[in-house]
Amino acid sequence: MQDALRRALADAVAAAVADGSLPEVSLPDFDVSAPPRSEMGDFACNVAMALAGPAKKAPREIAQIIISHLPAGPPLDRAEVAGPGFINLFLSARWLHDALRDCLTRRGEYGGSNSGAGERVQIEFVSANPVGPLHIGNARGGPYGDVLANLLQLTGHQVEREYYVNDASANTQLQTFGRSLRLRYLELLGEEVELSDEMYRGEYVIGYSRALVEEHDDSLRDVPDTAEGWVRFADLVVPTVLDSLRRDLECFGIHFDVWFSERSLHESGAVREEIDRLLAMGAAYEKDGAIWLRTGEHGDEEDRVLVRRDGAPTYIASDAAYVRDKFARGFDRAIYVLGPDHAGYVARMKAAVEAIGIDLHRVEIVVSQIVRLVRGGEPVRLSKRKGQVVSLRELLEEVGKDAARFHFLTRAIESHMDFDLDLAKKQANENPVYYVQYAHTRTCGVLRRAESEGAVVPAPSEAALDQLTHPDELALLRKIADFPGEIELSATTRAPHRLTHFARELAALFHQFYTTCRVVDPEQPALTGARLCLVQAAQIVLATTCRLLGIAAPETM
Repeated sequence: MQDALRRALADAVAAAVADGSLPEVSLPDFDVSAPPRSEMGDFACNVAMALAGPAKKAPREIAQIIISHLPAGPPLDRAEVAGPGFINLFLSARWLHDALRDCLTRRGEYGGSNSGAGERVQIEFVSANPVGPLHIGNARGGPYGDVLANLLQLTGHQVEREYYVNDASANTQLQTFGRSLRLRYLELLGEEVELSDEMYRGEYVIGYSRALVEEHDDSLRDVPDTAEGWVRFADLVVPTVLDSLRRDLECFGIHFDVWFSERSLHESGAVREEIDRLLAMGAAYEKDGAIWLRTGEHGDEEDRVLVRRDGAPTYIASDAAYVRDKFARGFDRAIYVLGPDHAGYVARMKAAVEAIGIDLHRVEIVVSQIVRLVRGGEPVRLSKRKGQVVSLRELLEEVGKDAARFHFLTRAIESHMDFDLDLAKKQANENPVYYVQYAHTRTCGVLRRAESEGAVVPAPSEAALDQLTHPDELALLRKIADFPGEIELSATTRAPHRLTHFARELAALFHQFYTTCRVVDPEQPALTGARLCLVQAAQIVLATTCRLLGIAAPETM
């Protein structure tokens, strides 16, 4: 409906220009969106204000001209000028009835579209270093990437989920992890060791080291205290870490299509080939014994080292080879979901992408912000290296998958958030995931009771939907009709958190409808049939929203 209204408004502007009511102007971008209050119409538009400058007319005058050129009749009932020049659009009820019938006909496919036109998109998310259990800071990007993939798939994109395993031998964190393992291993063999501040100190490190003692006895005692030796220790444990990460993510409802090894880029020669290619094309140069990438020419603060003086490639070299590999695999678009510790890396990464000759519009980088666990109103402090870690597994054991996913998605990923553990565990309406799931349960209960009383949901084409005139019925109808637009907006703006807000609003409207409107009334069979259609549509949209969010839509609670 928003697209149809946008086209109608654009046509009205064109008609006004054609008959001289408006001067020759280019149509600017404008919004058609739901106003804050129902008395302001079904939709509001700011096109008149956007045209005020180019047309050199007052916005309210322009708005009246546009309204006079809008076509009469359904779906538009009337249009009004409001405030400084908004156009408030009031639609006939027919569009709501059409949306309801569409929902009941398409069922689980309602809200979907082919706007993506088969575009191949790769989303790389989580990608925590394989140096221990997944903690909540890394985990926040999990539901985001997973739900964004669901949204893109529903809008016609071909999507692949990928986890990038940072297992290159030059990886500083991998070496630190291996060094920590070595020290704990020697400690378990009876040697006195000293762990510096940068070492990983969690109990999980001791657990991994104990497993090394059990499997290898003291045969690793002579592994040298060098970078090569640290990597050897890490390599013995990384497969176990990755298996644990996979299990934890699967318990979180996240399944990756590809687990991509950074080390494979080095072993295949892809990193070296990329460095040579960049040198040959002039995007990189040698200076002071190192090789530099010309990122300063592409918006970065300065050029960045691609290969150090000792011949070791930097992270940027791996990233350059990796992004080229992505597009060599046939993806049209690559979306990176990075953790908060990568915020300072975005500018140089974008510069590197542009420097190697890839259209920057094909690469999107999303950076999650810090999540803070709160219990009893007090923050729970986290530090993987100091061992004070709340792992994803512990979070799932405490609050469950559904609550964890939903609460992570209640805020935009670019915003800091507090995760209230006490609220996430409550079986009460103030807990948003419980509130939404209870609404779905209630729709199921209404339909079961109706069936037991002999009332059936009529076919969409036969339902007397014009019987739905109560304000609470119309509000619920409107929300159901908004669902396709919400899906499209959530996908295009990369904003999965919008779904949690939509789900809560839909649940609230259904609960209100349930309170004020008697669904089954034997004396009013036409109204009963229409209301059962409305209940079933609410059930469908709630279930689809839960499916997209990766949470259960229970039939009983």
